[in-house]
Amino acid sequence: MLLLNFSHPLTPAQQAQIETLTGQPVERVIAIPSQVDVQQPLAAQIAQMVETAGLSAQEWQTAPILLILPALNFSAAALLAHLHGLMGYFPPVTRLRPAADVLPPRYEVAEIMNLQAIRDSARQKR
Repeated sequence: MLLLNFSHPLTPAQQAQIETLTGQPVERVIAIPSQVDVQQPLAAQIAQMVETAGLSAQEWQTAPILLILPALNFSAAALLAHLHGLMGYFPPVTRLRPAADVLPPRYEVAEIMNLQAIRDSARQKR
């Protein structure tokens, strides 16, 4: 599985949690900086971010890809729209949360969200 990380670096424990939750090994982590200039149009900046992943059109459509979204909400929304266009479906995303009662603060993997299944379920209510 390819893990495209548009957020903070993963710890070995977080990567192990992802592998446990998905039942698949993470073959490669591609770290993609997601800093944007909020004074400039976003779509072109998102397209450039996606280009830095270095994946071919075939890989976007066939590789098992999991995302860690950027924290900035409008960047995440634009990224998902862009990737849906490349992939033909919404990719699954990793949700992190603060670990309870630990100092210093750290994050753990809360779940893997199947966005395509969420979309398909909502579609039945139309």
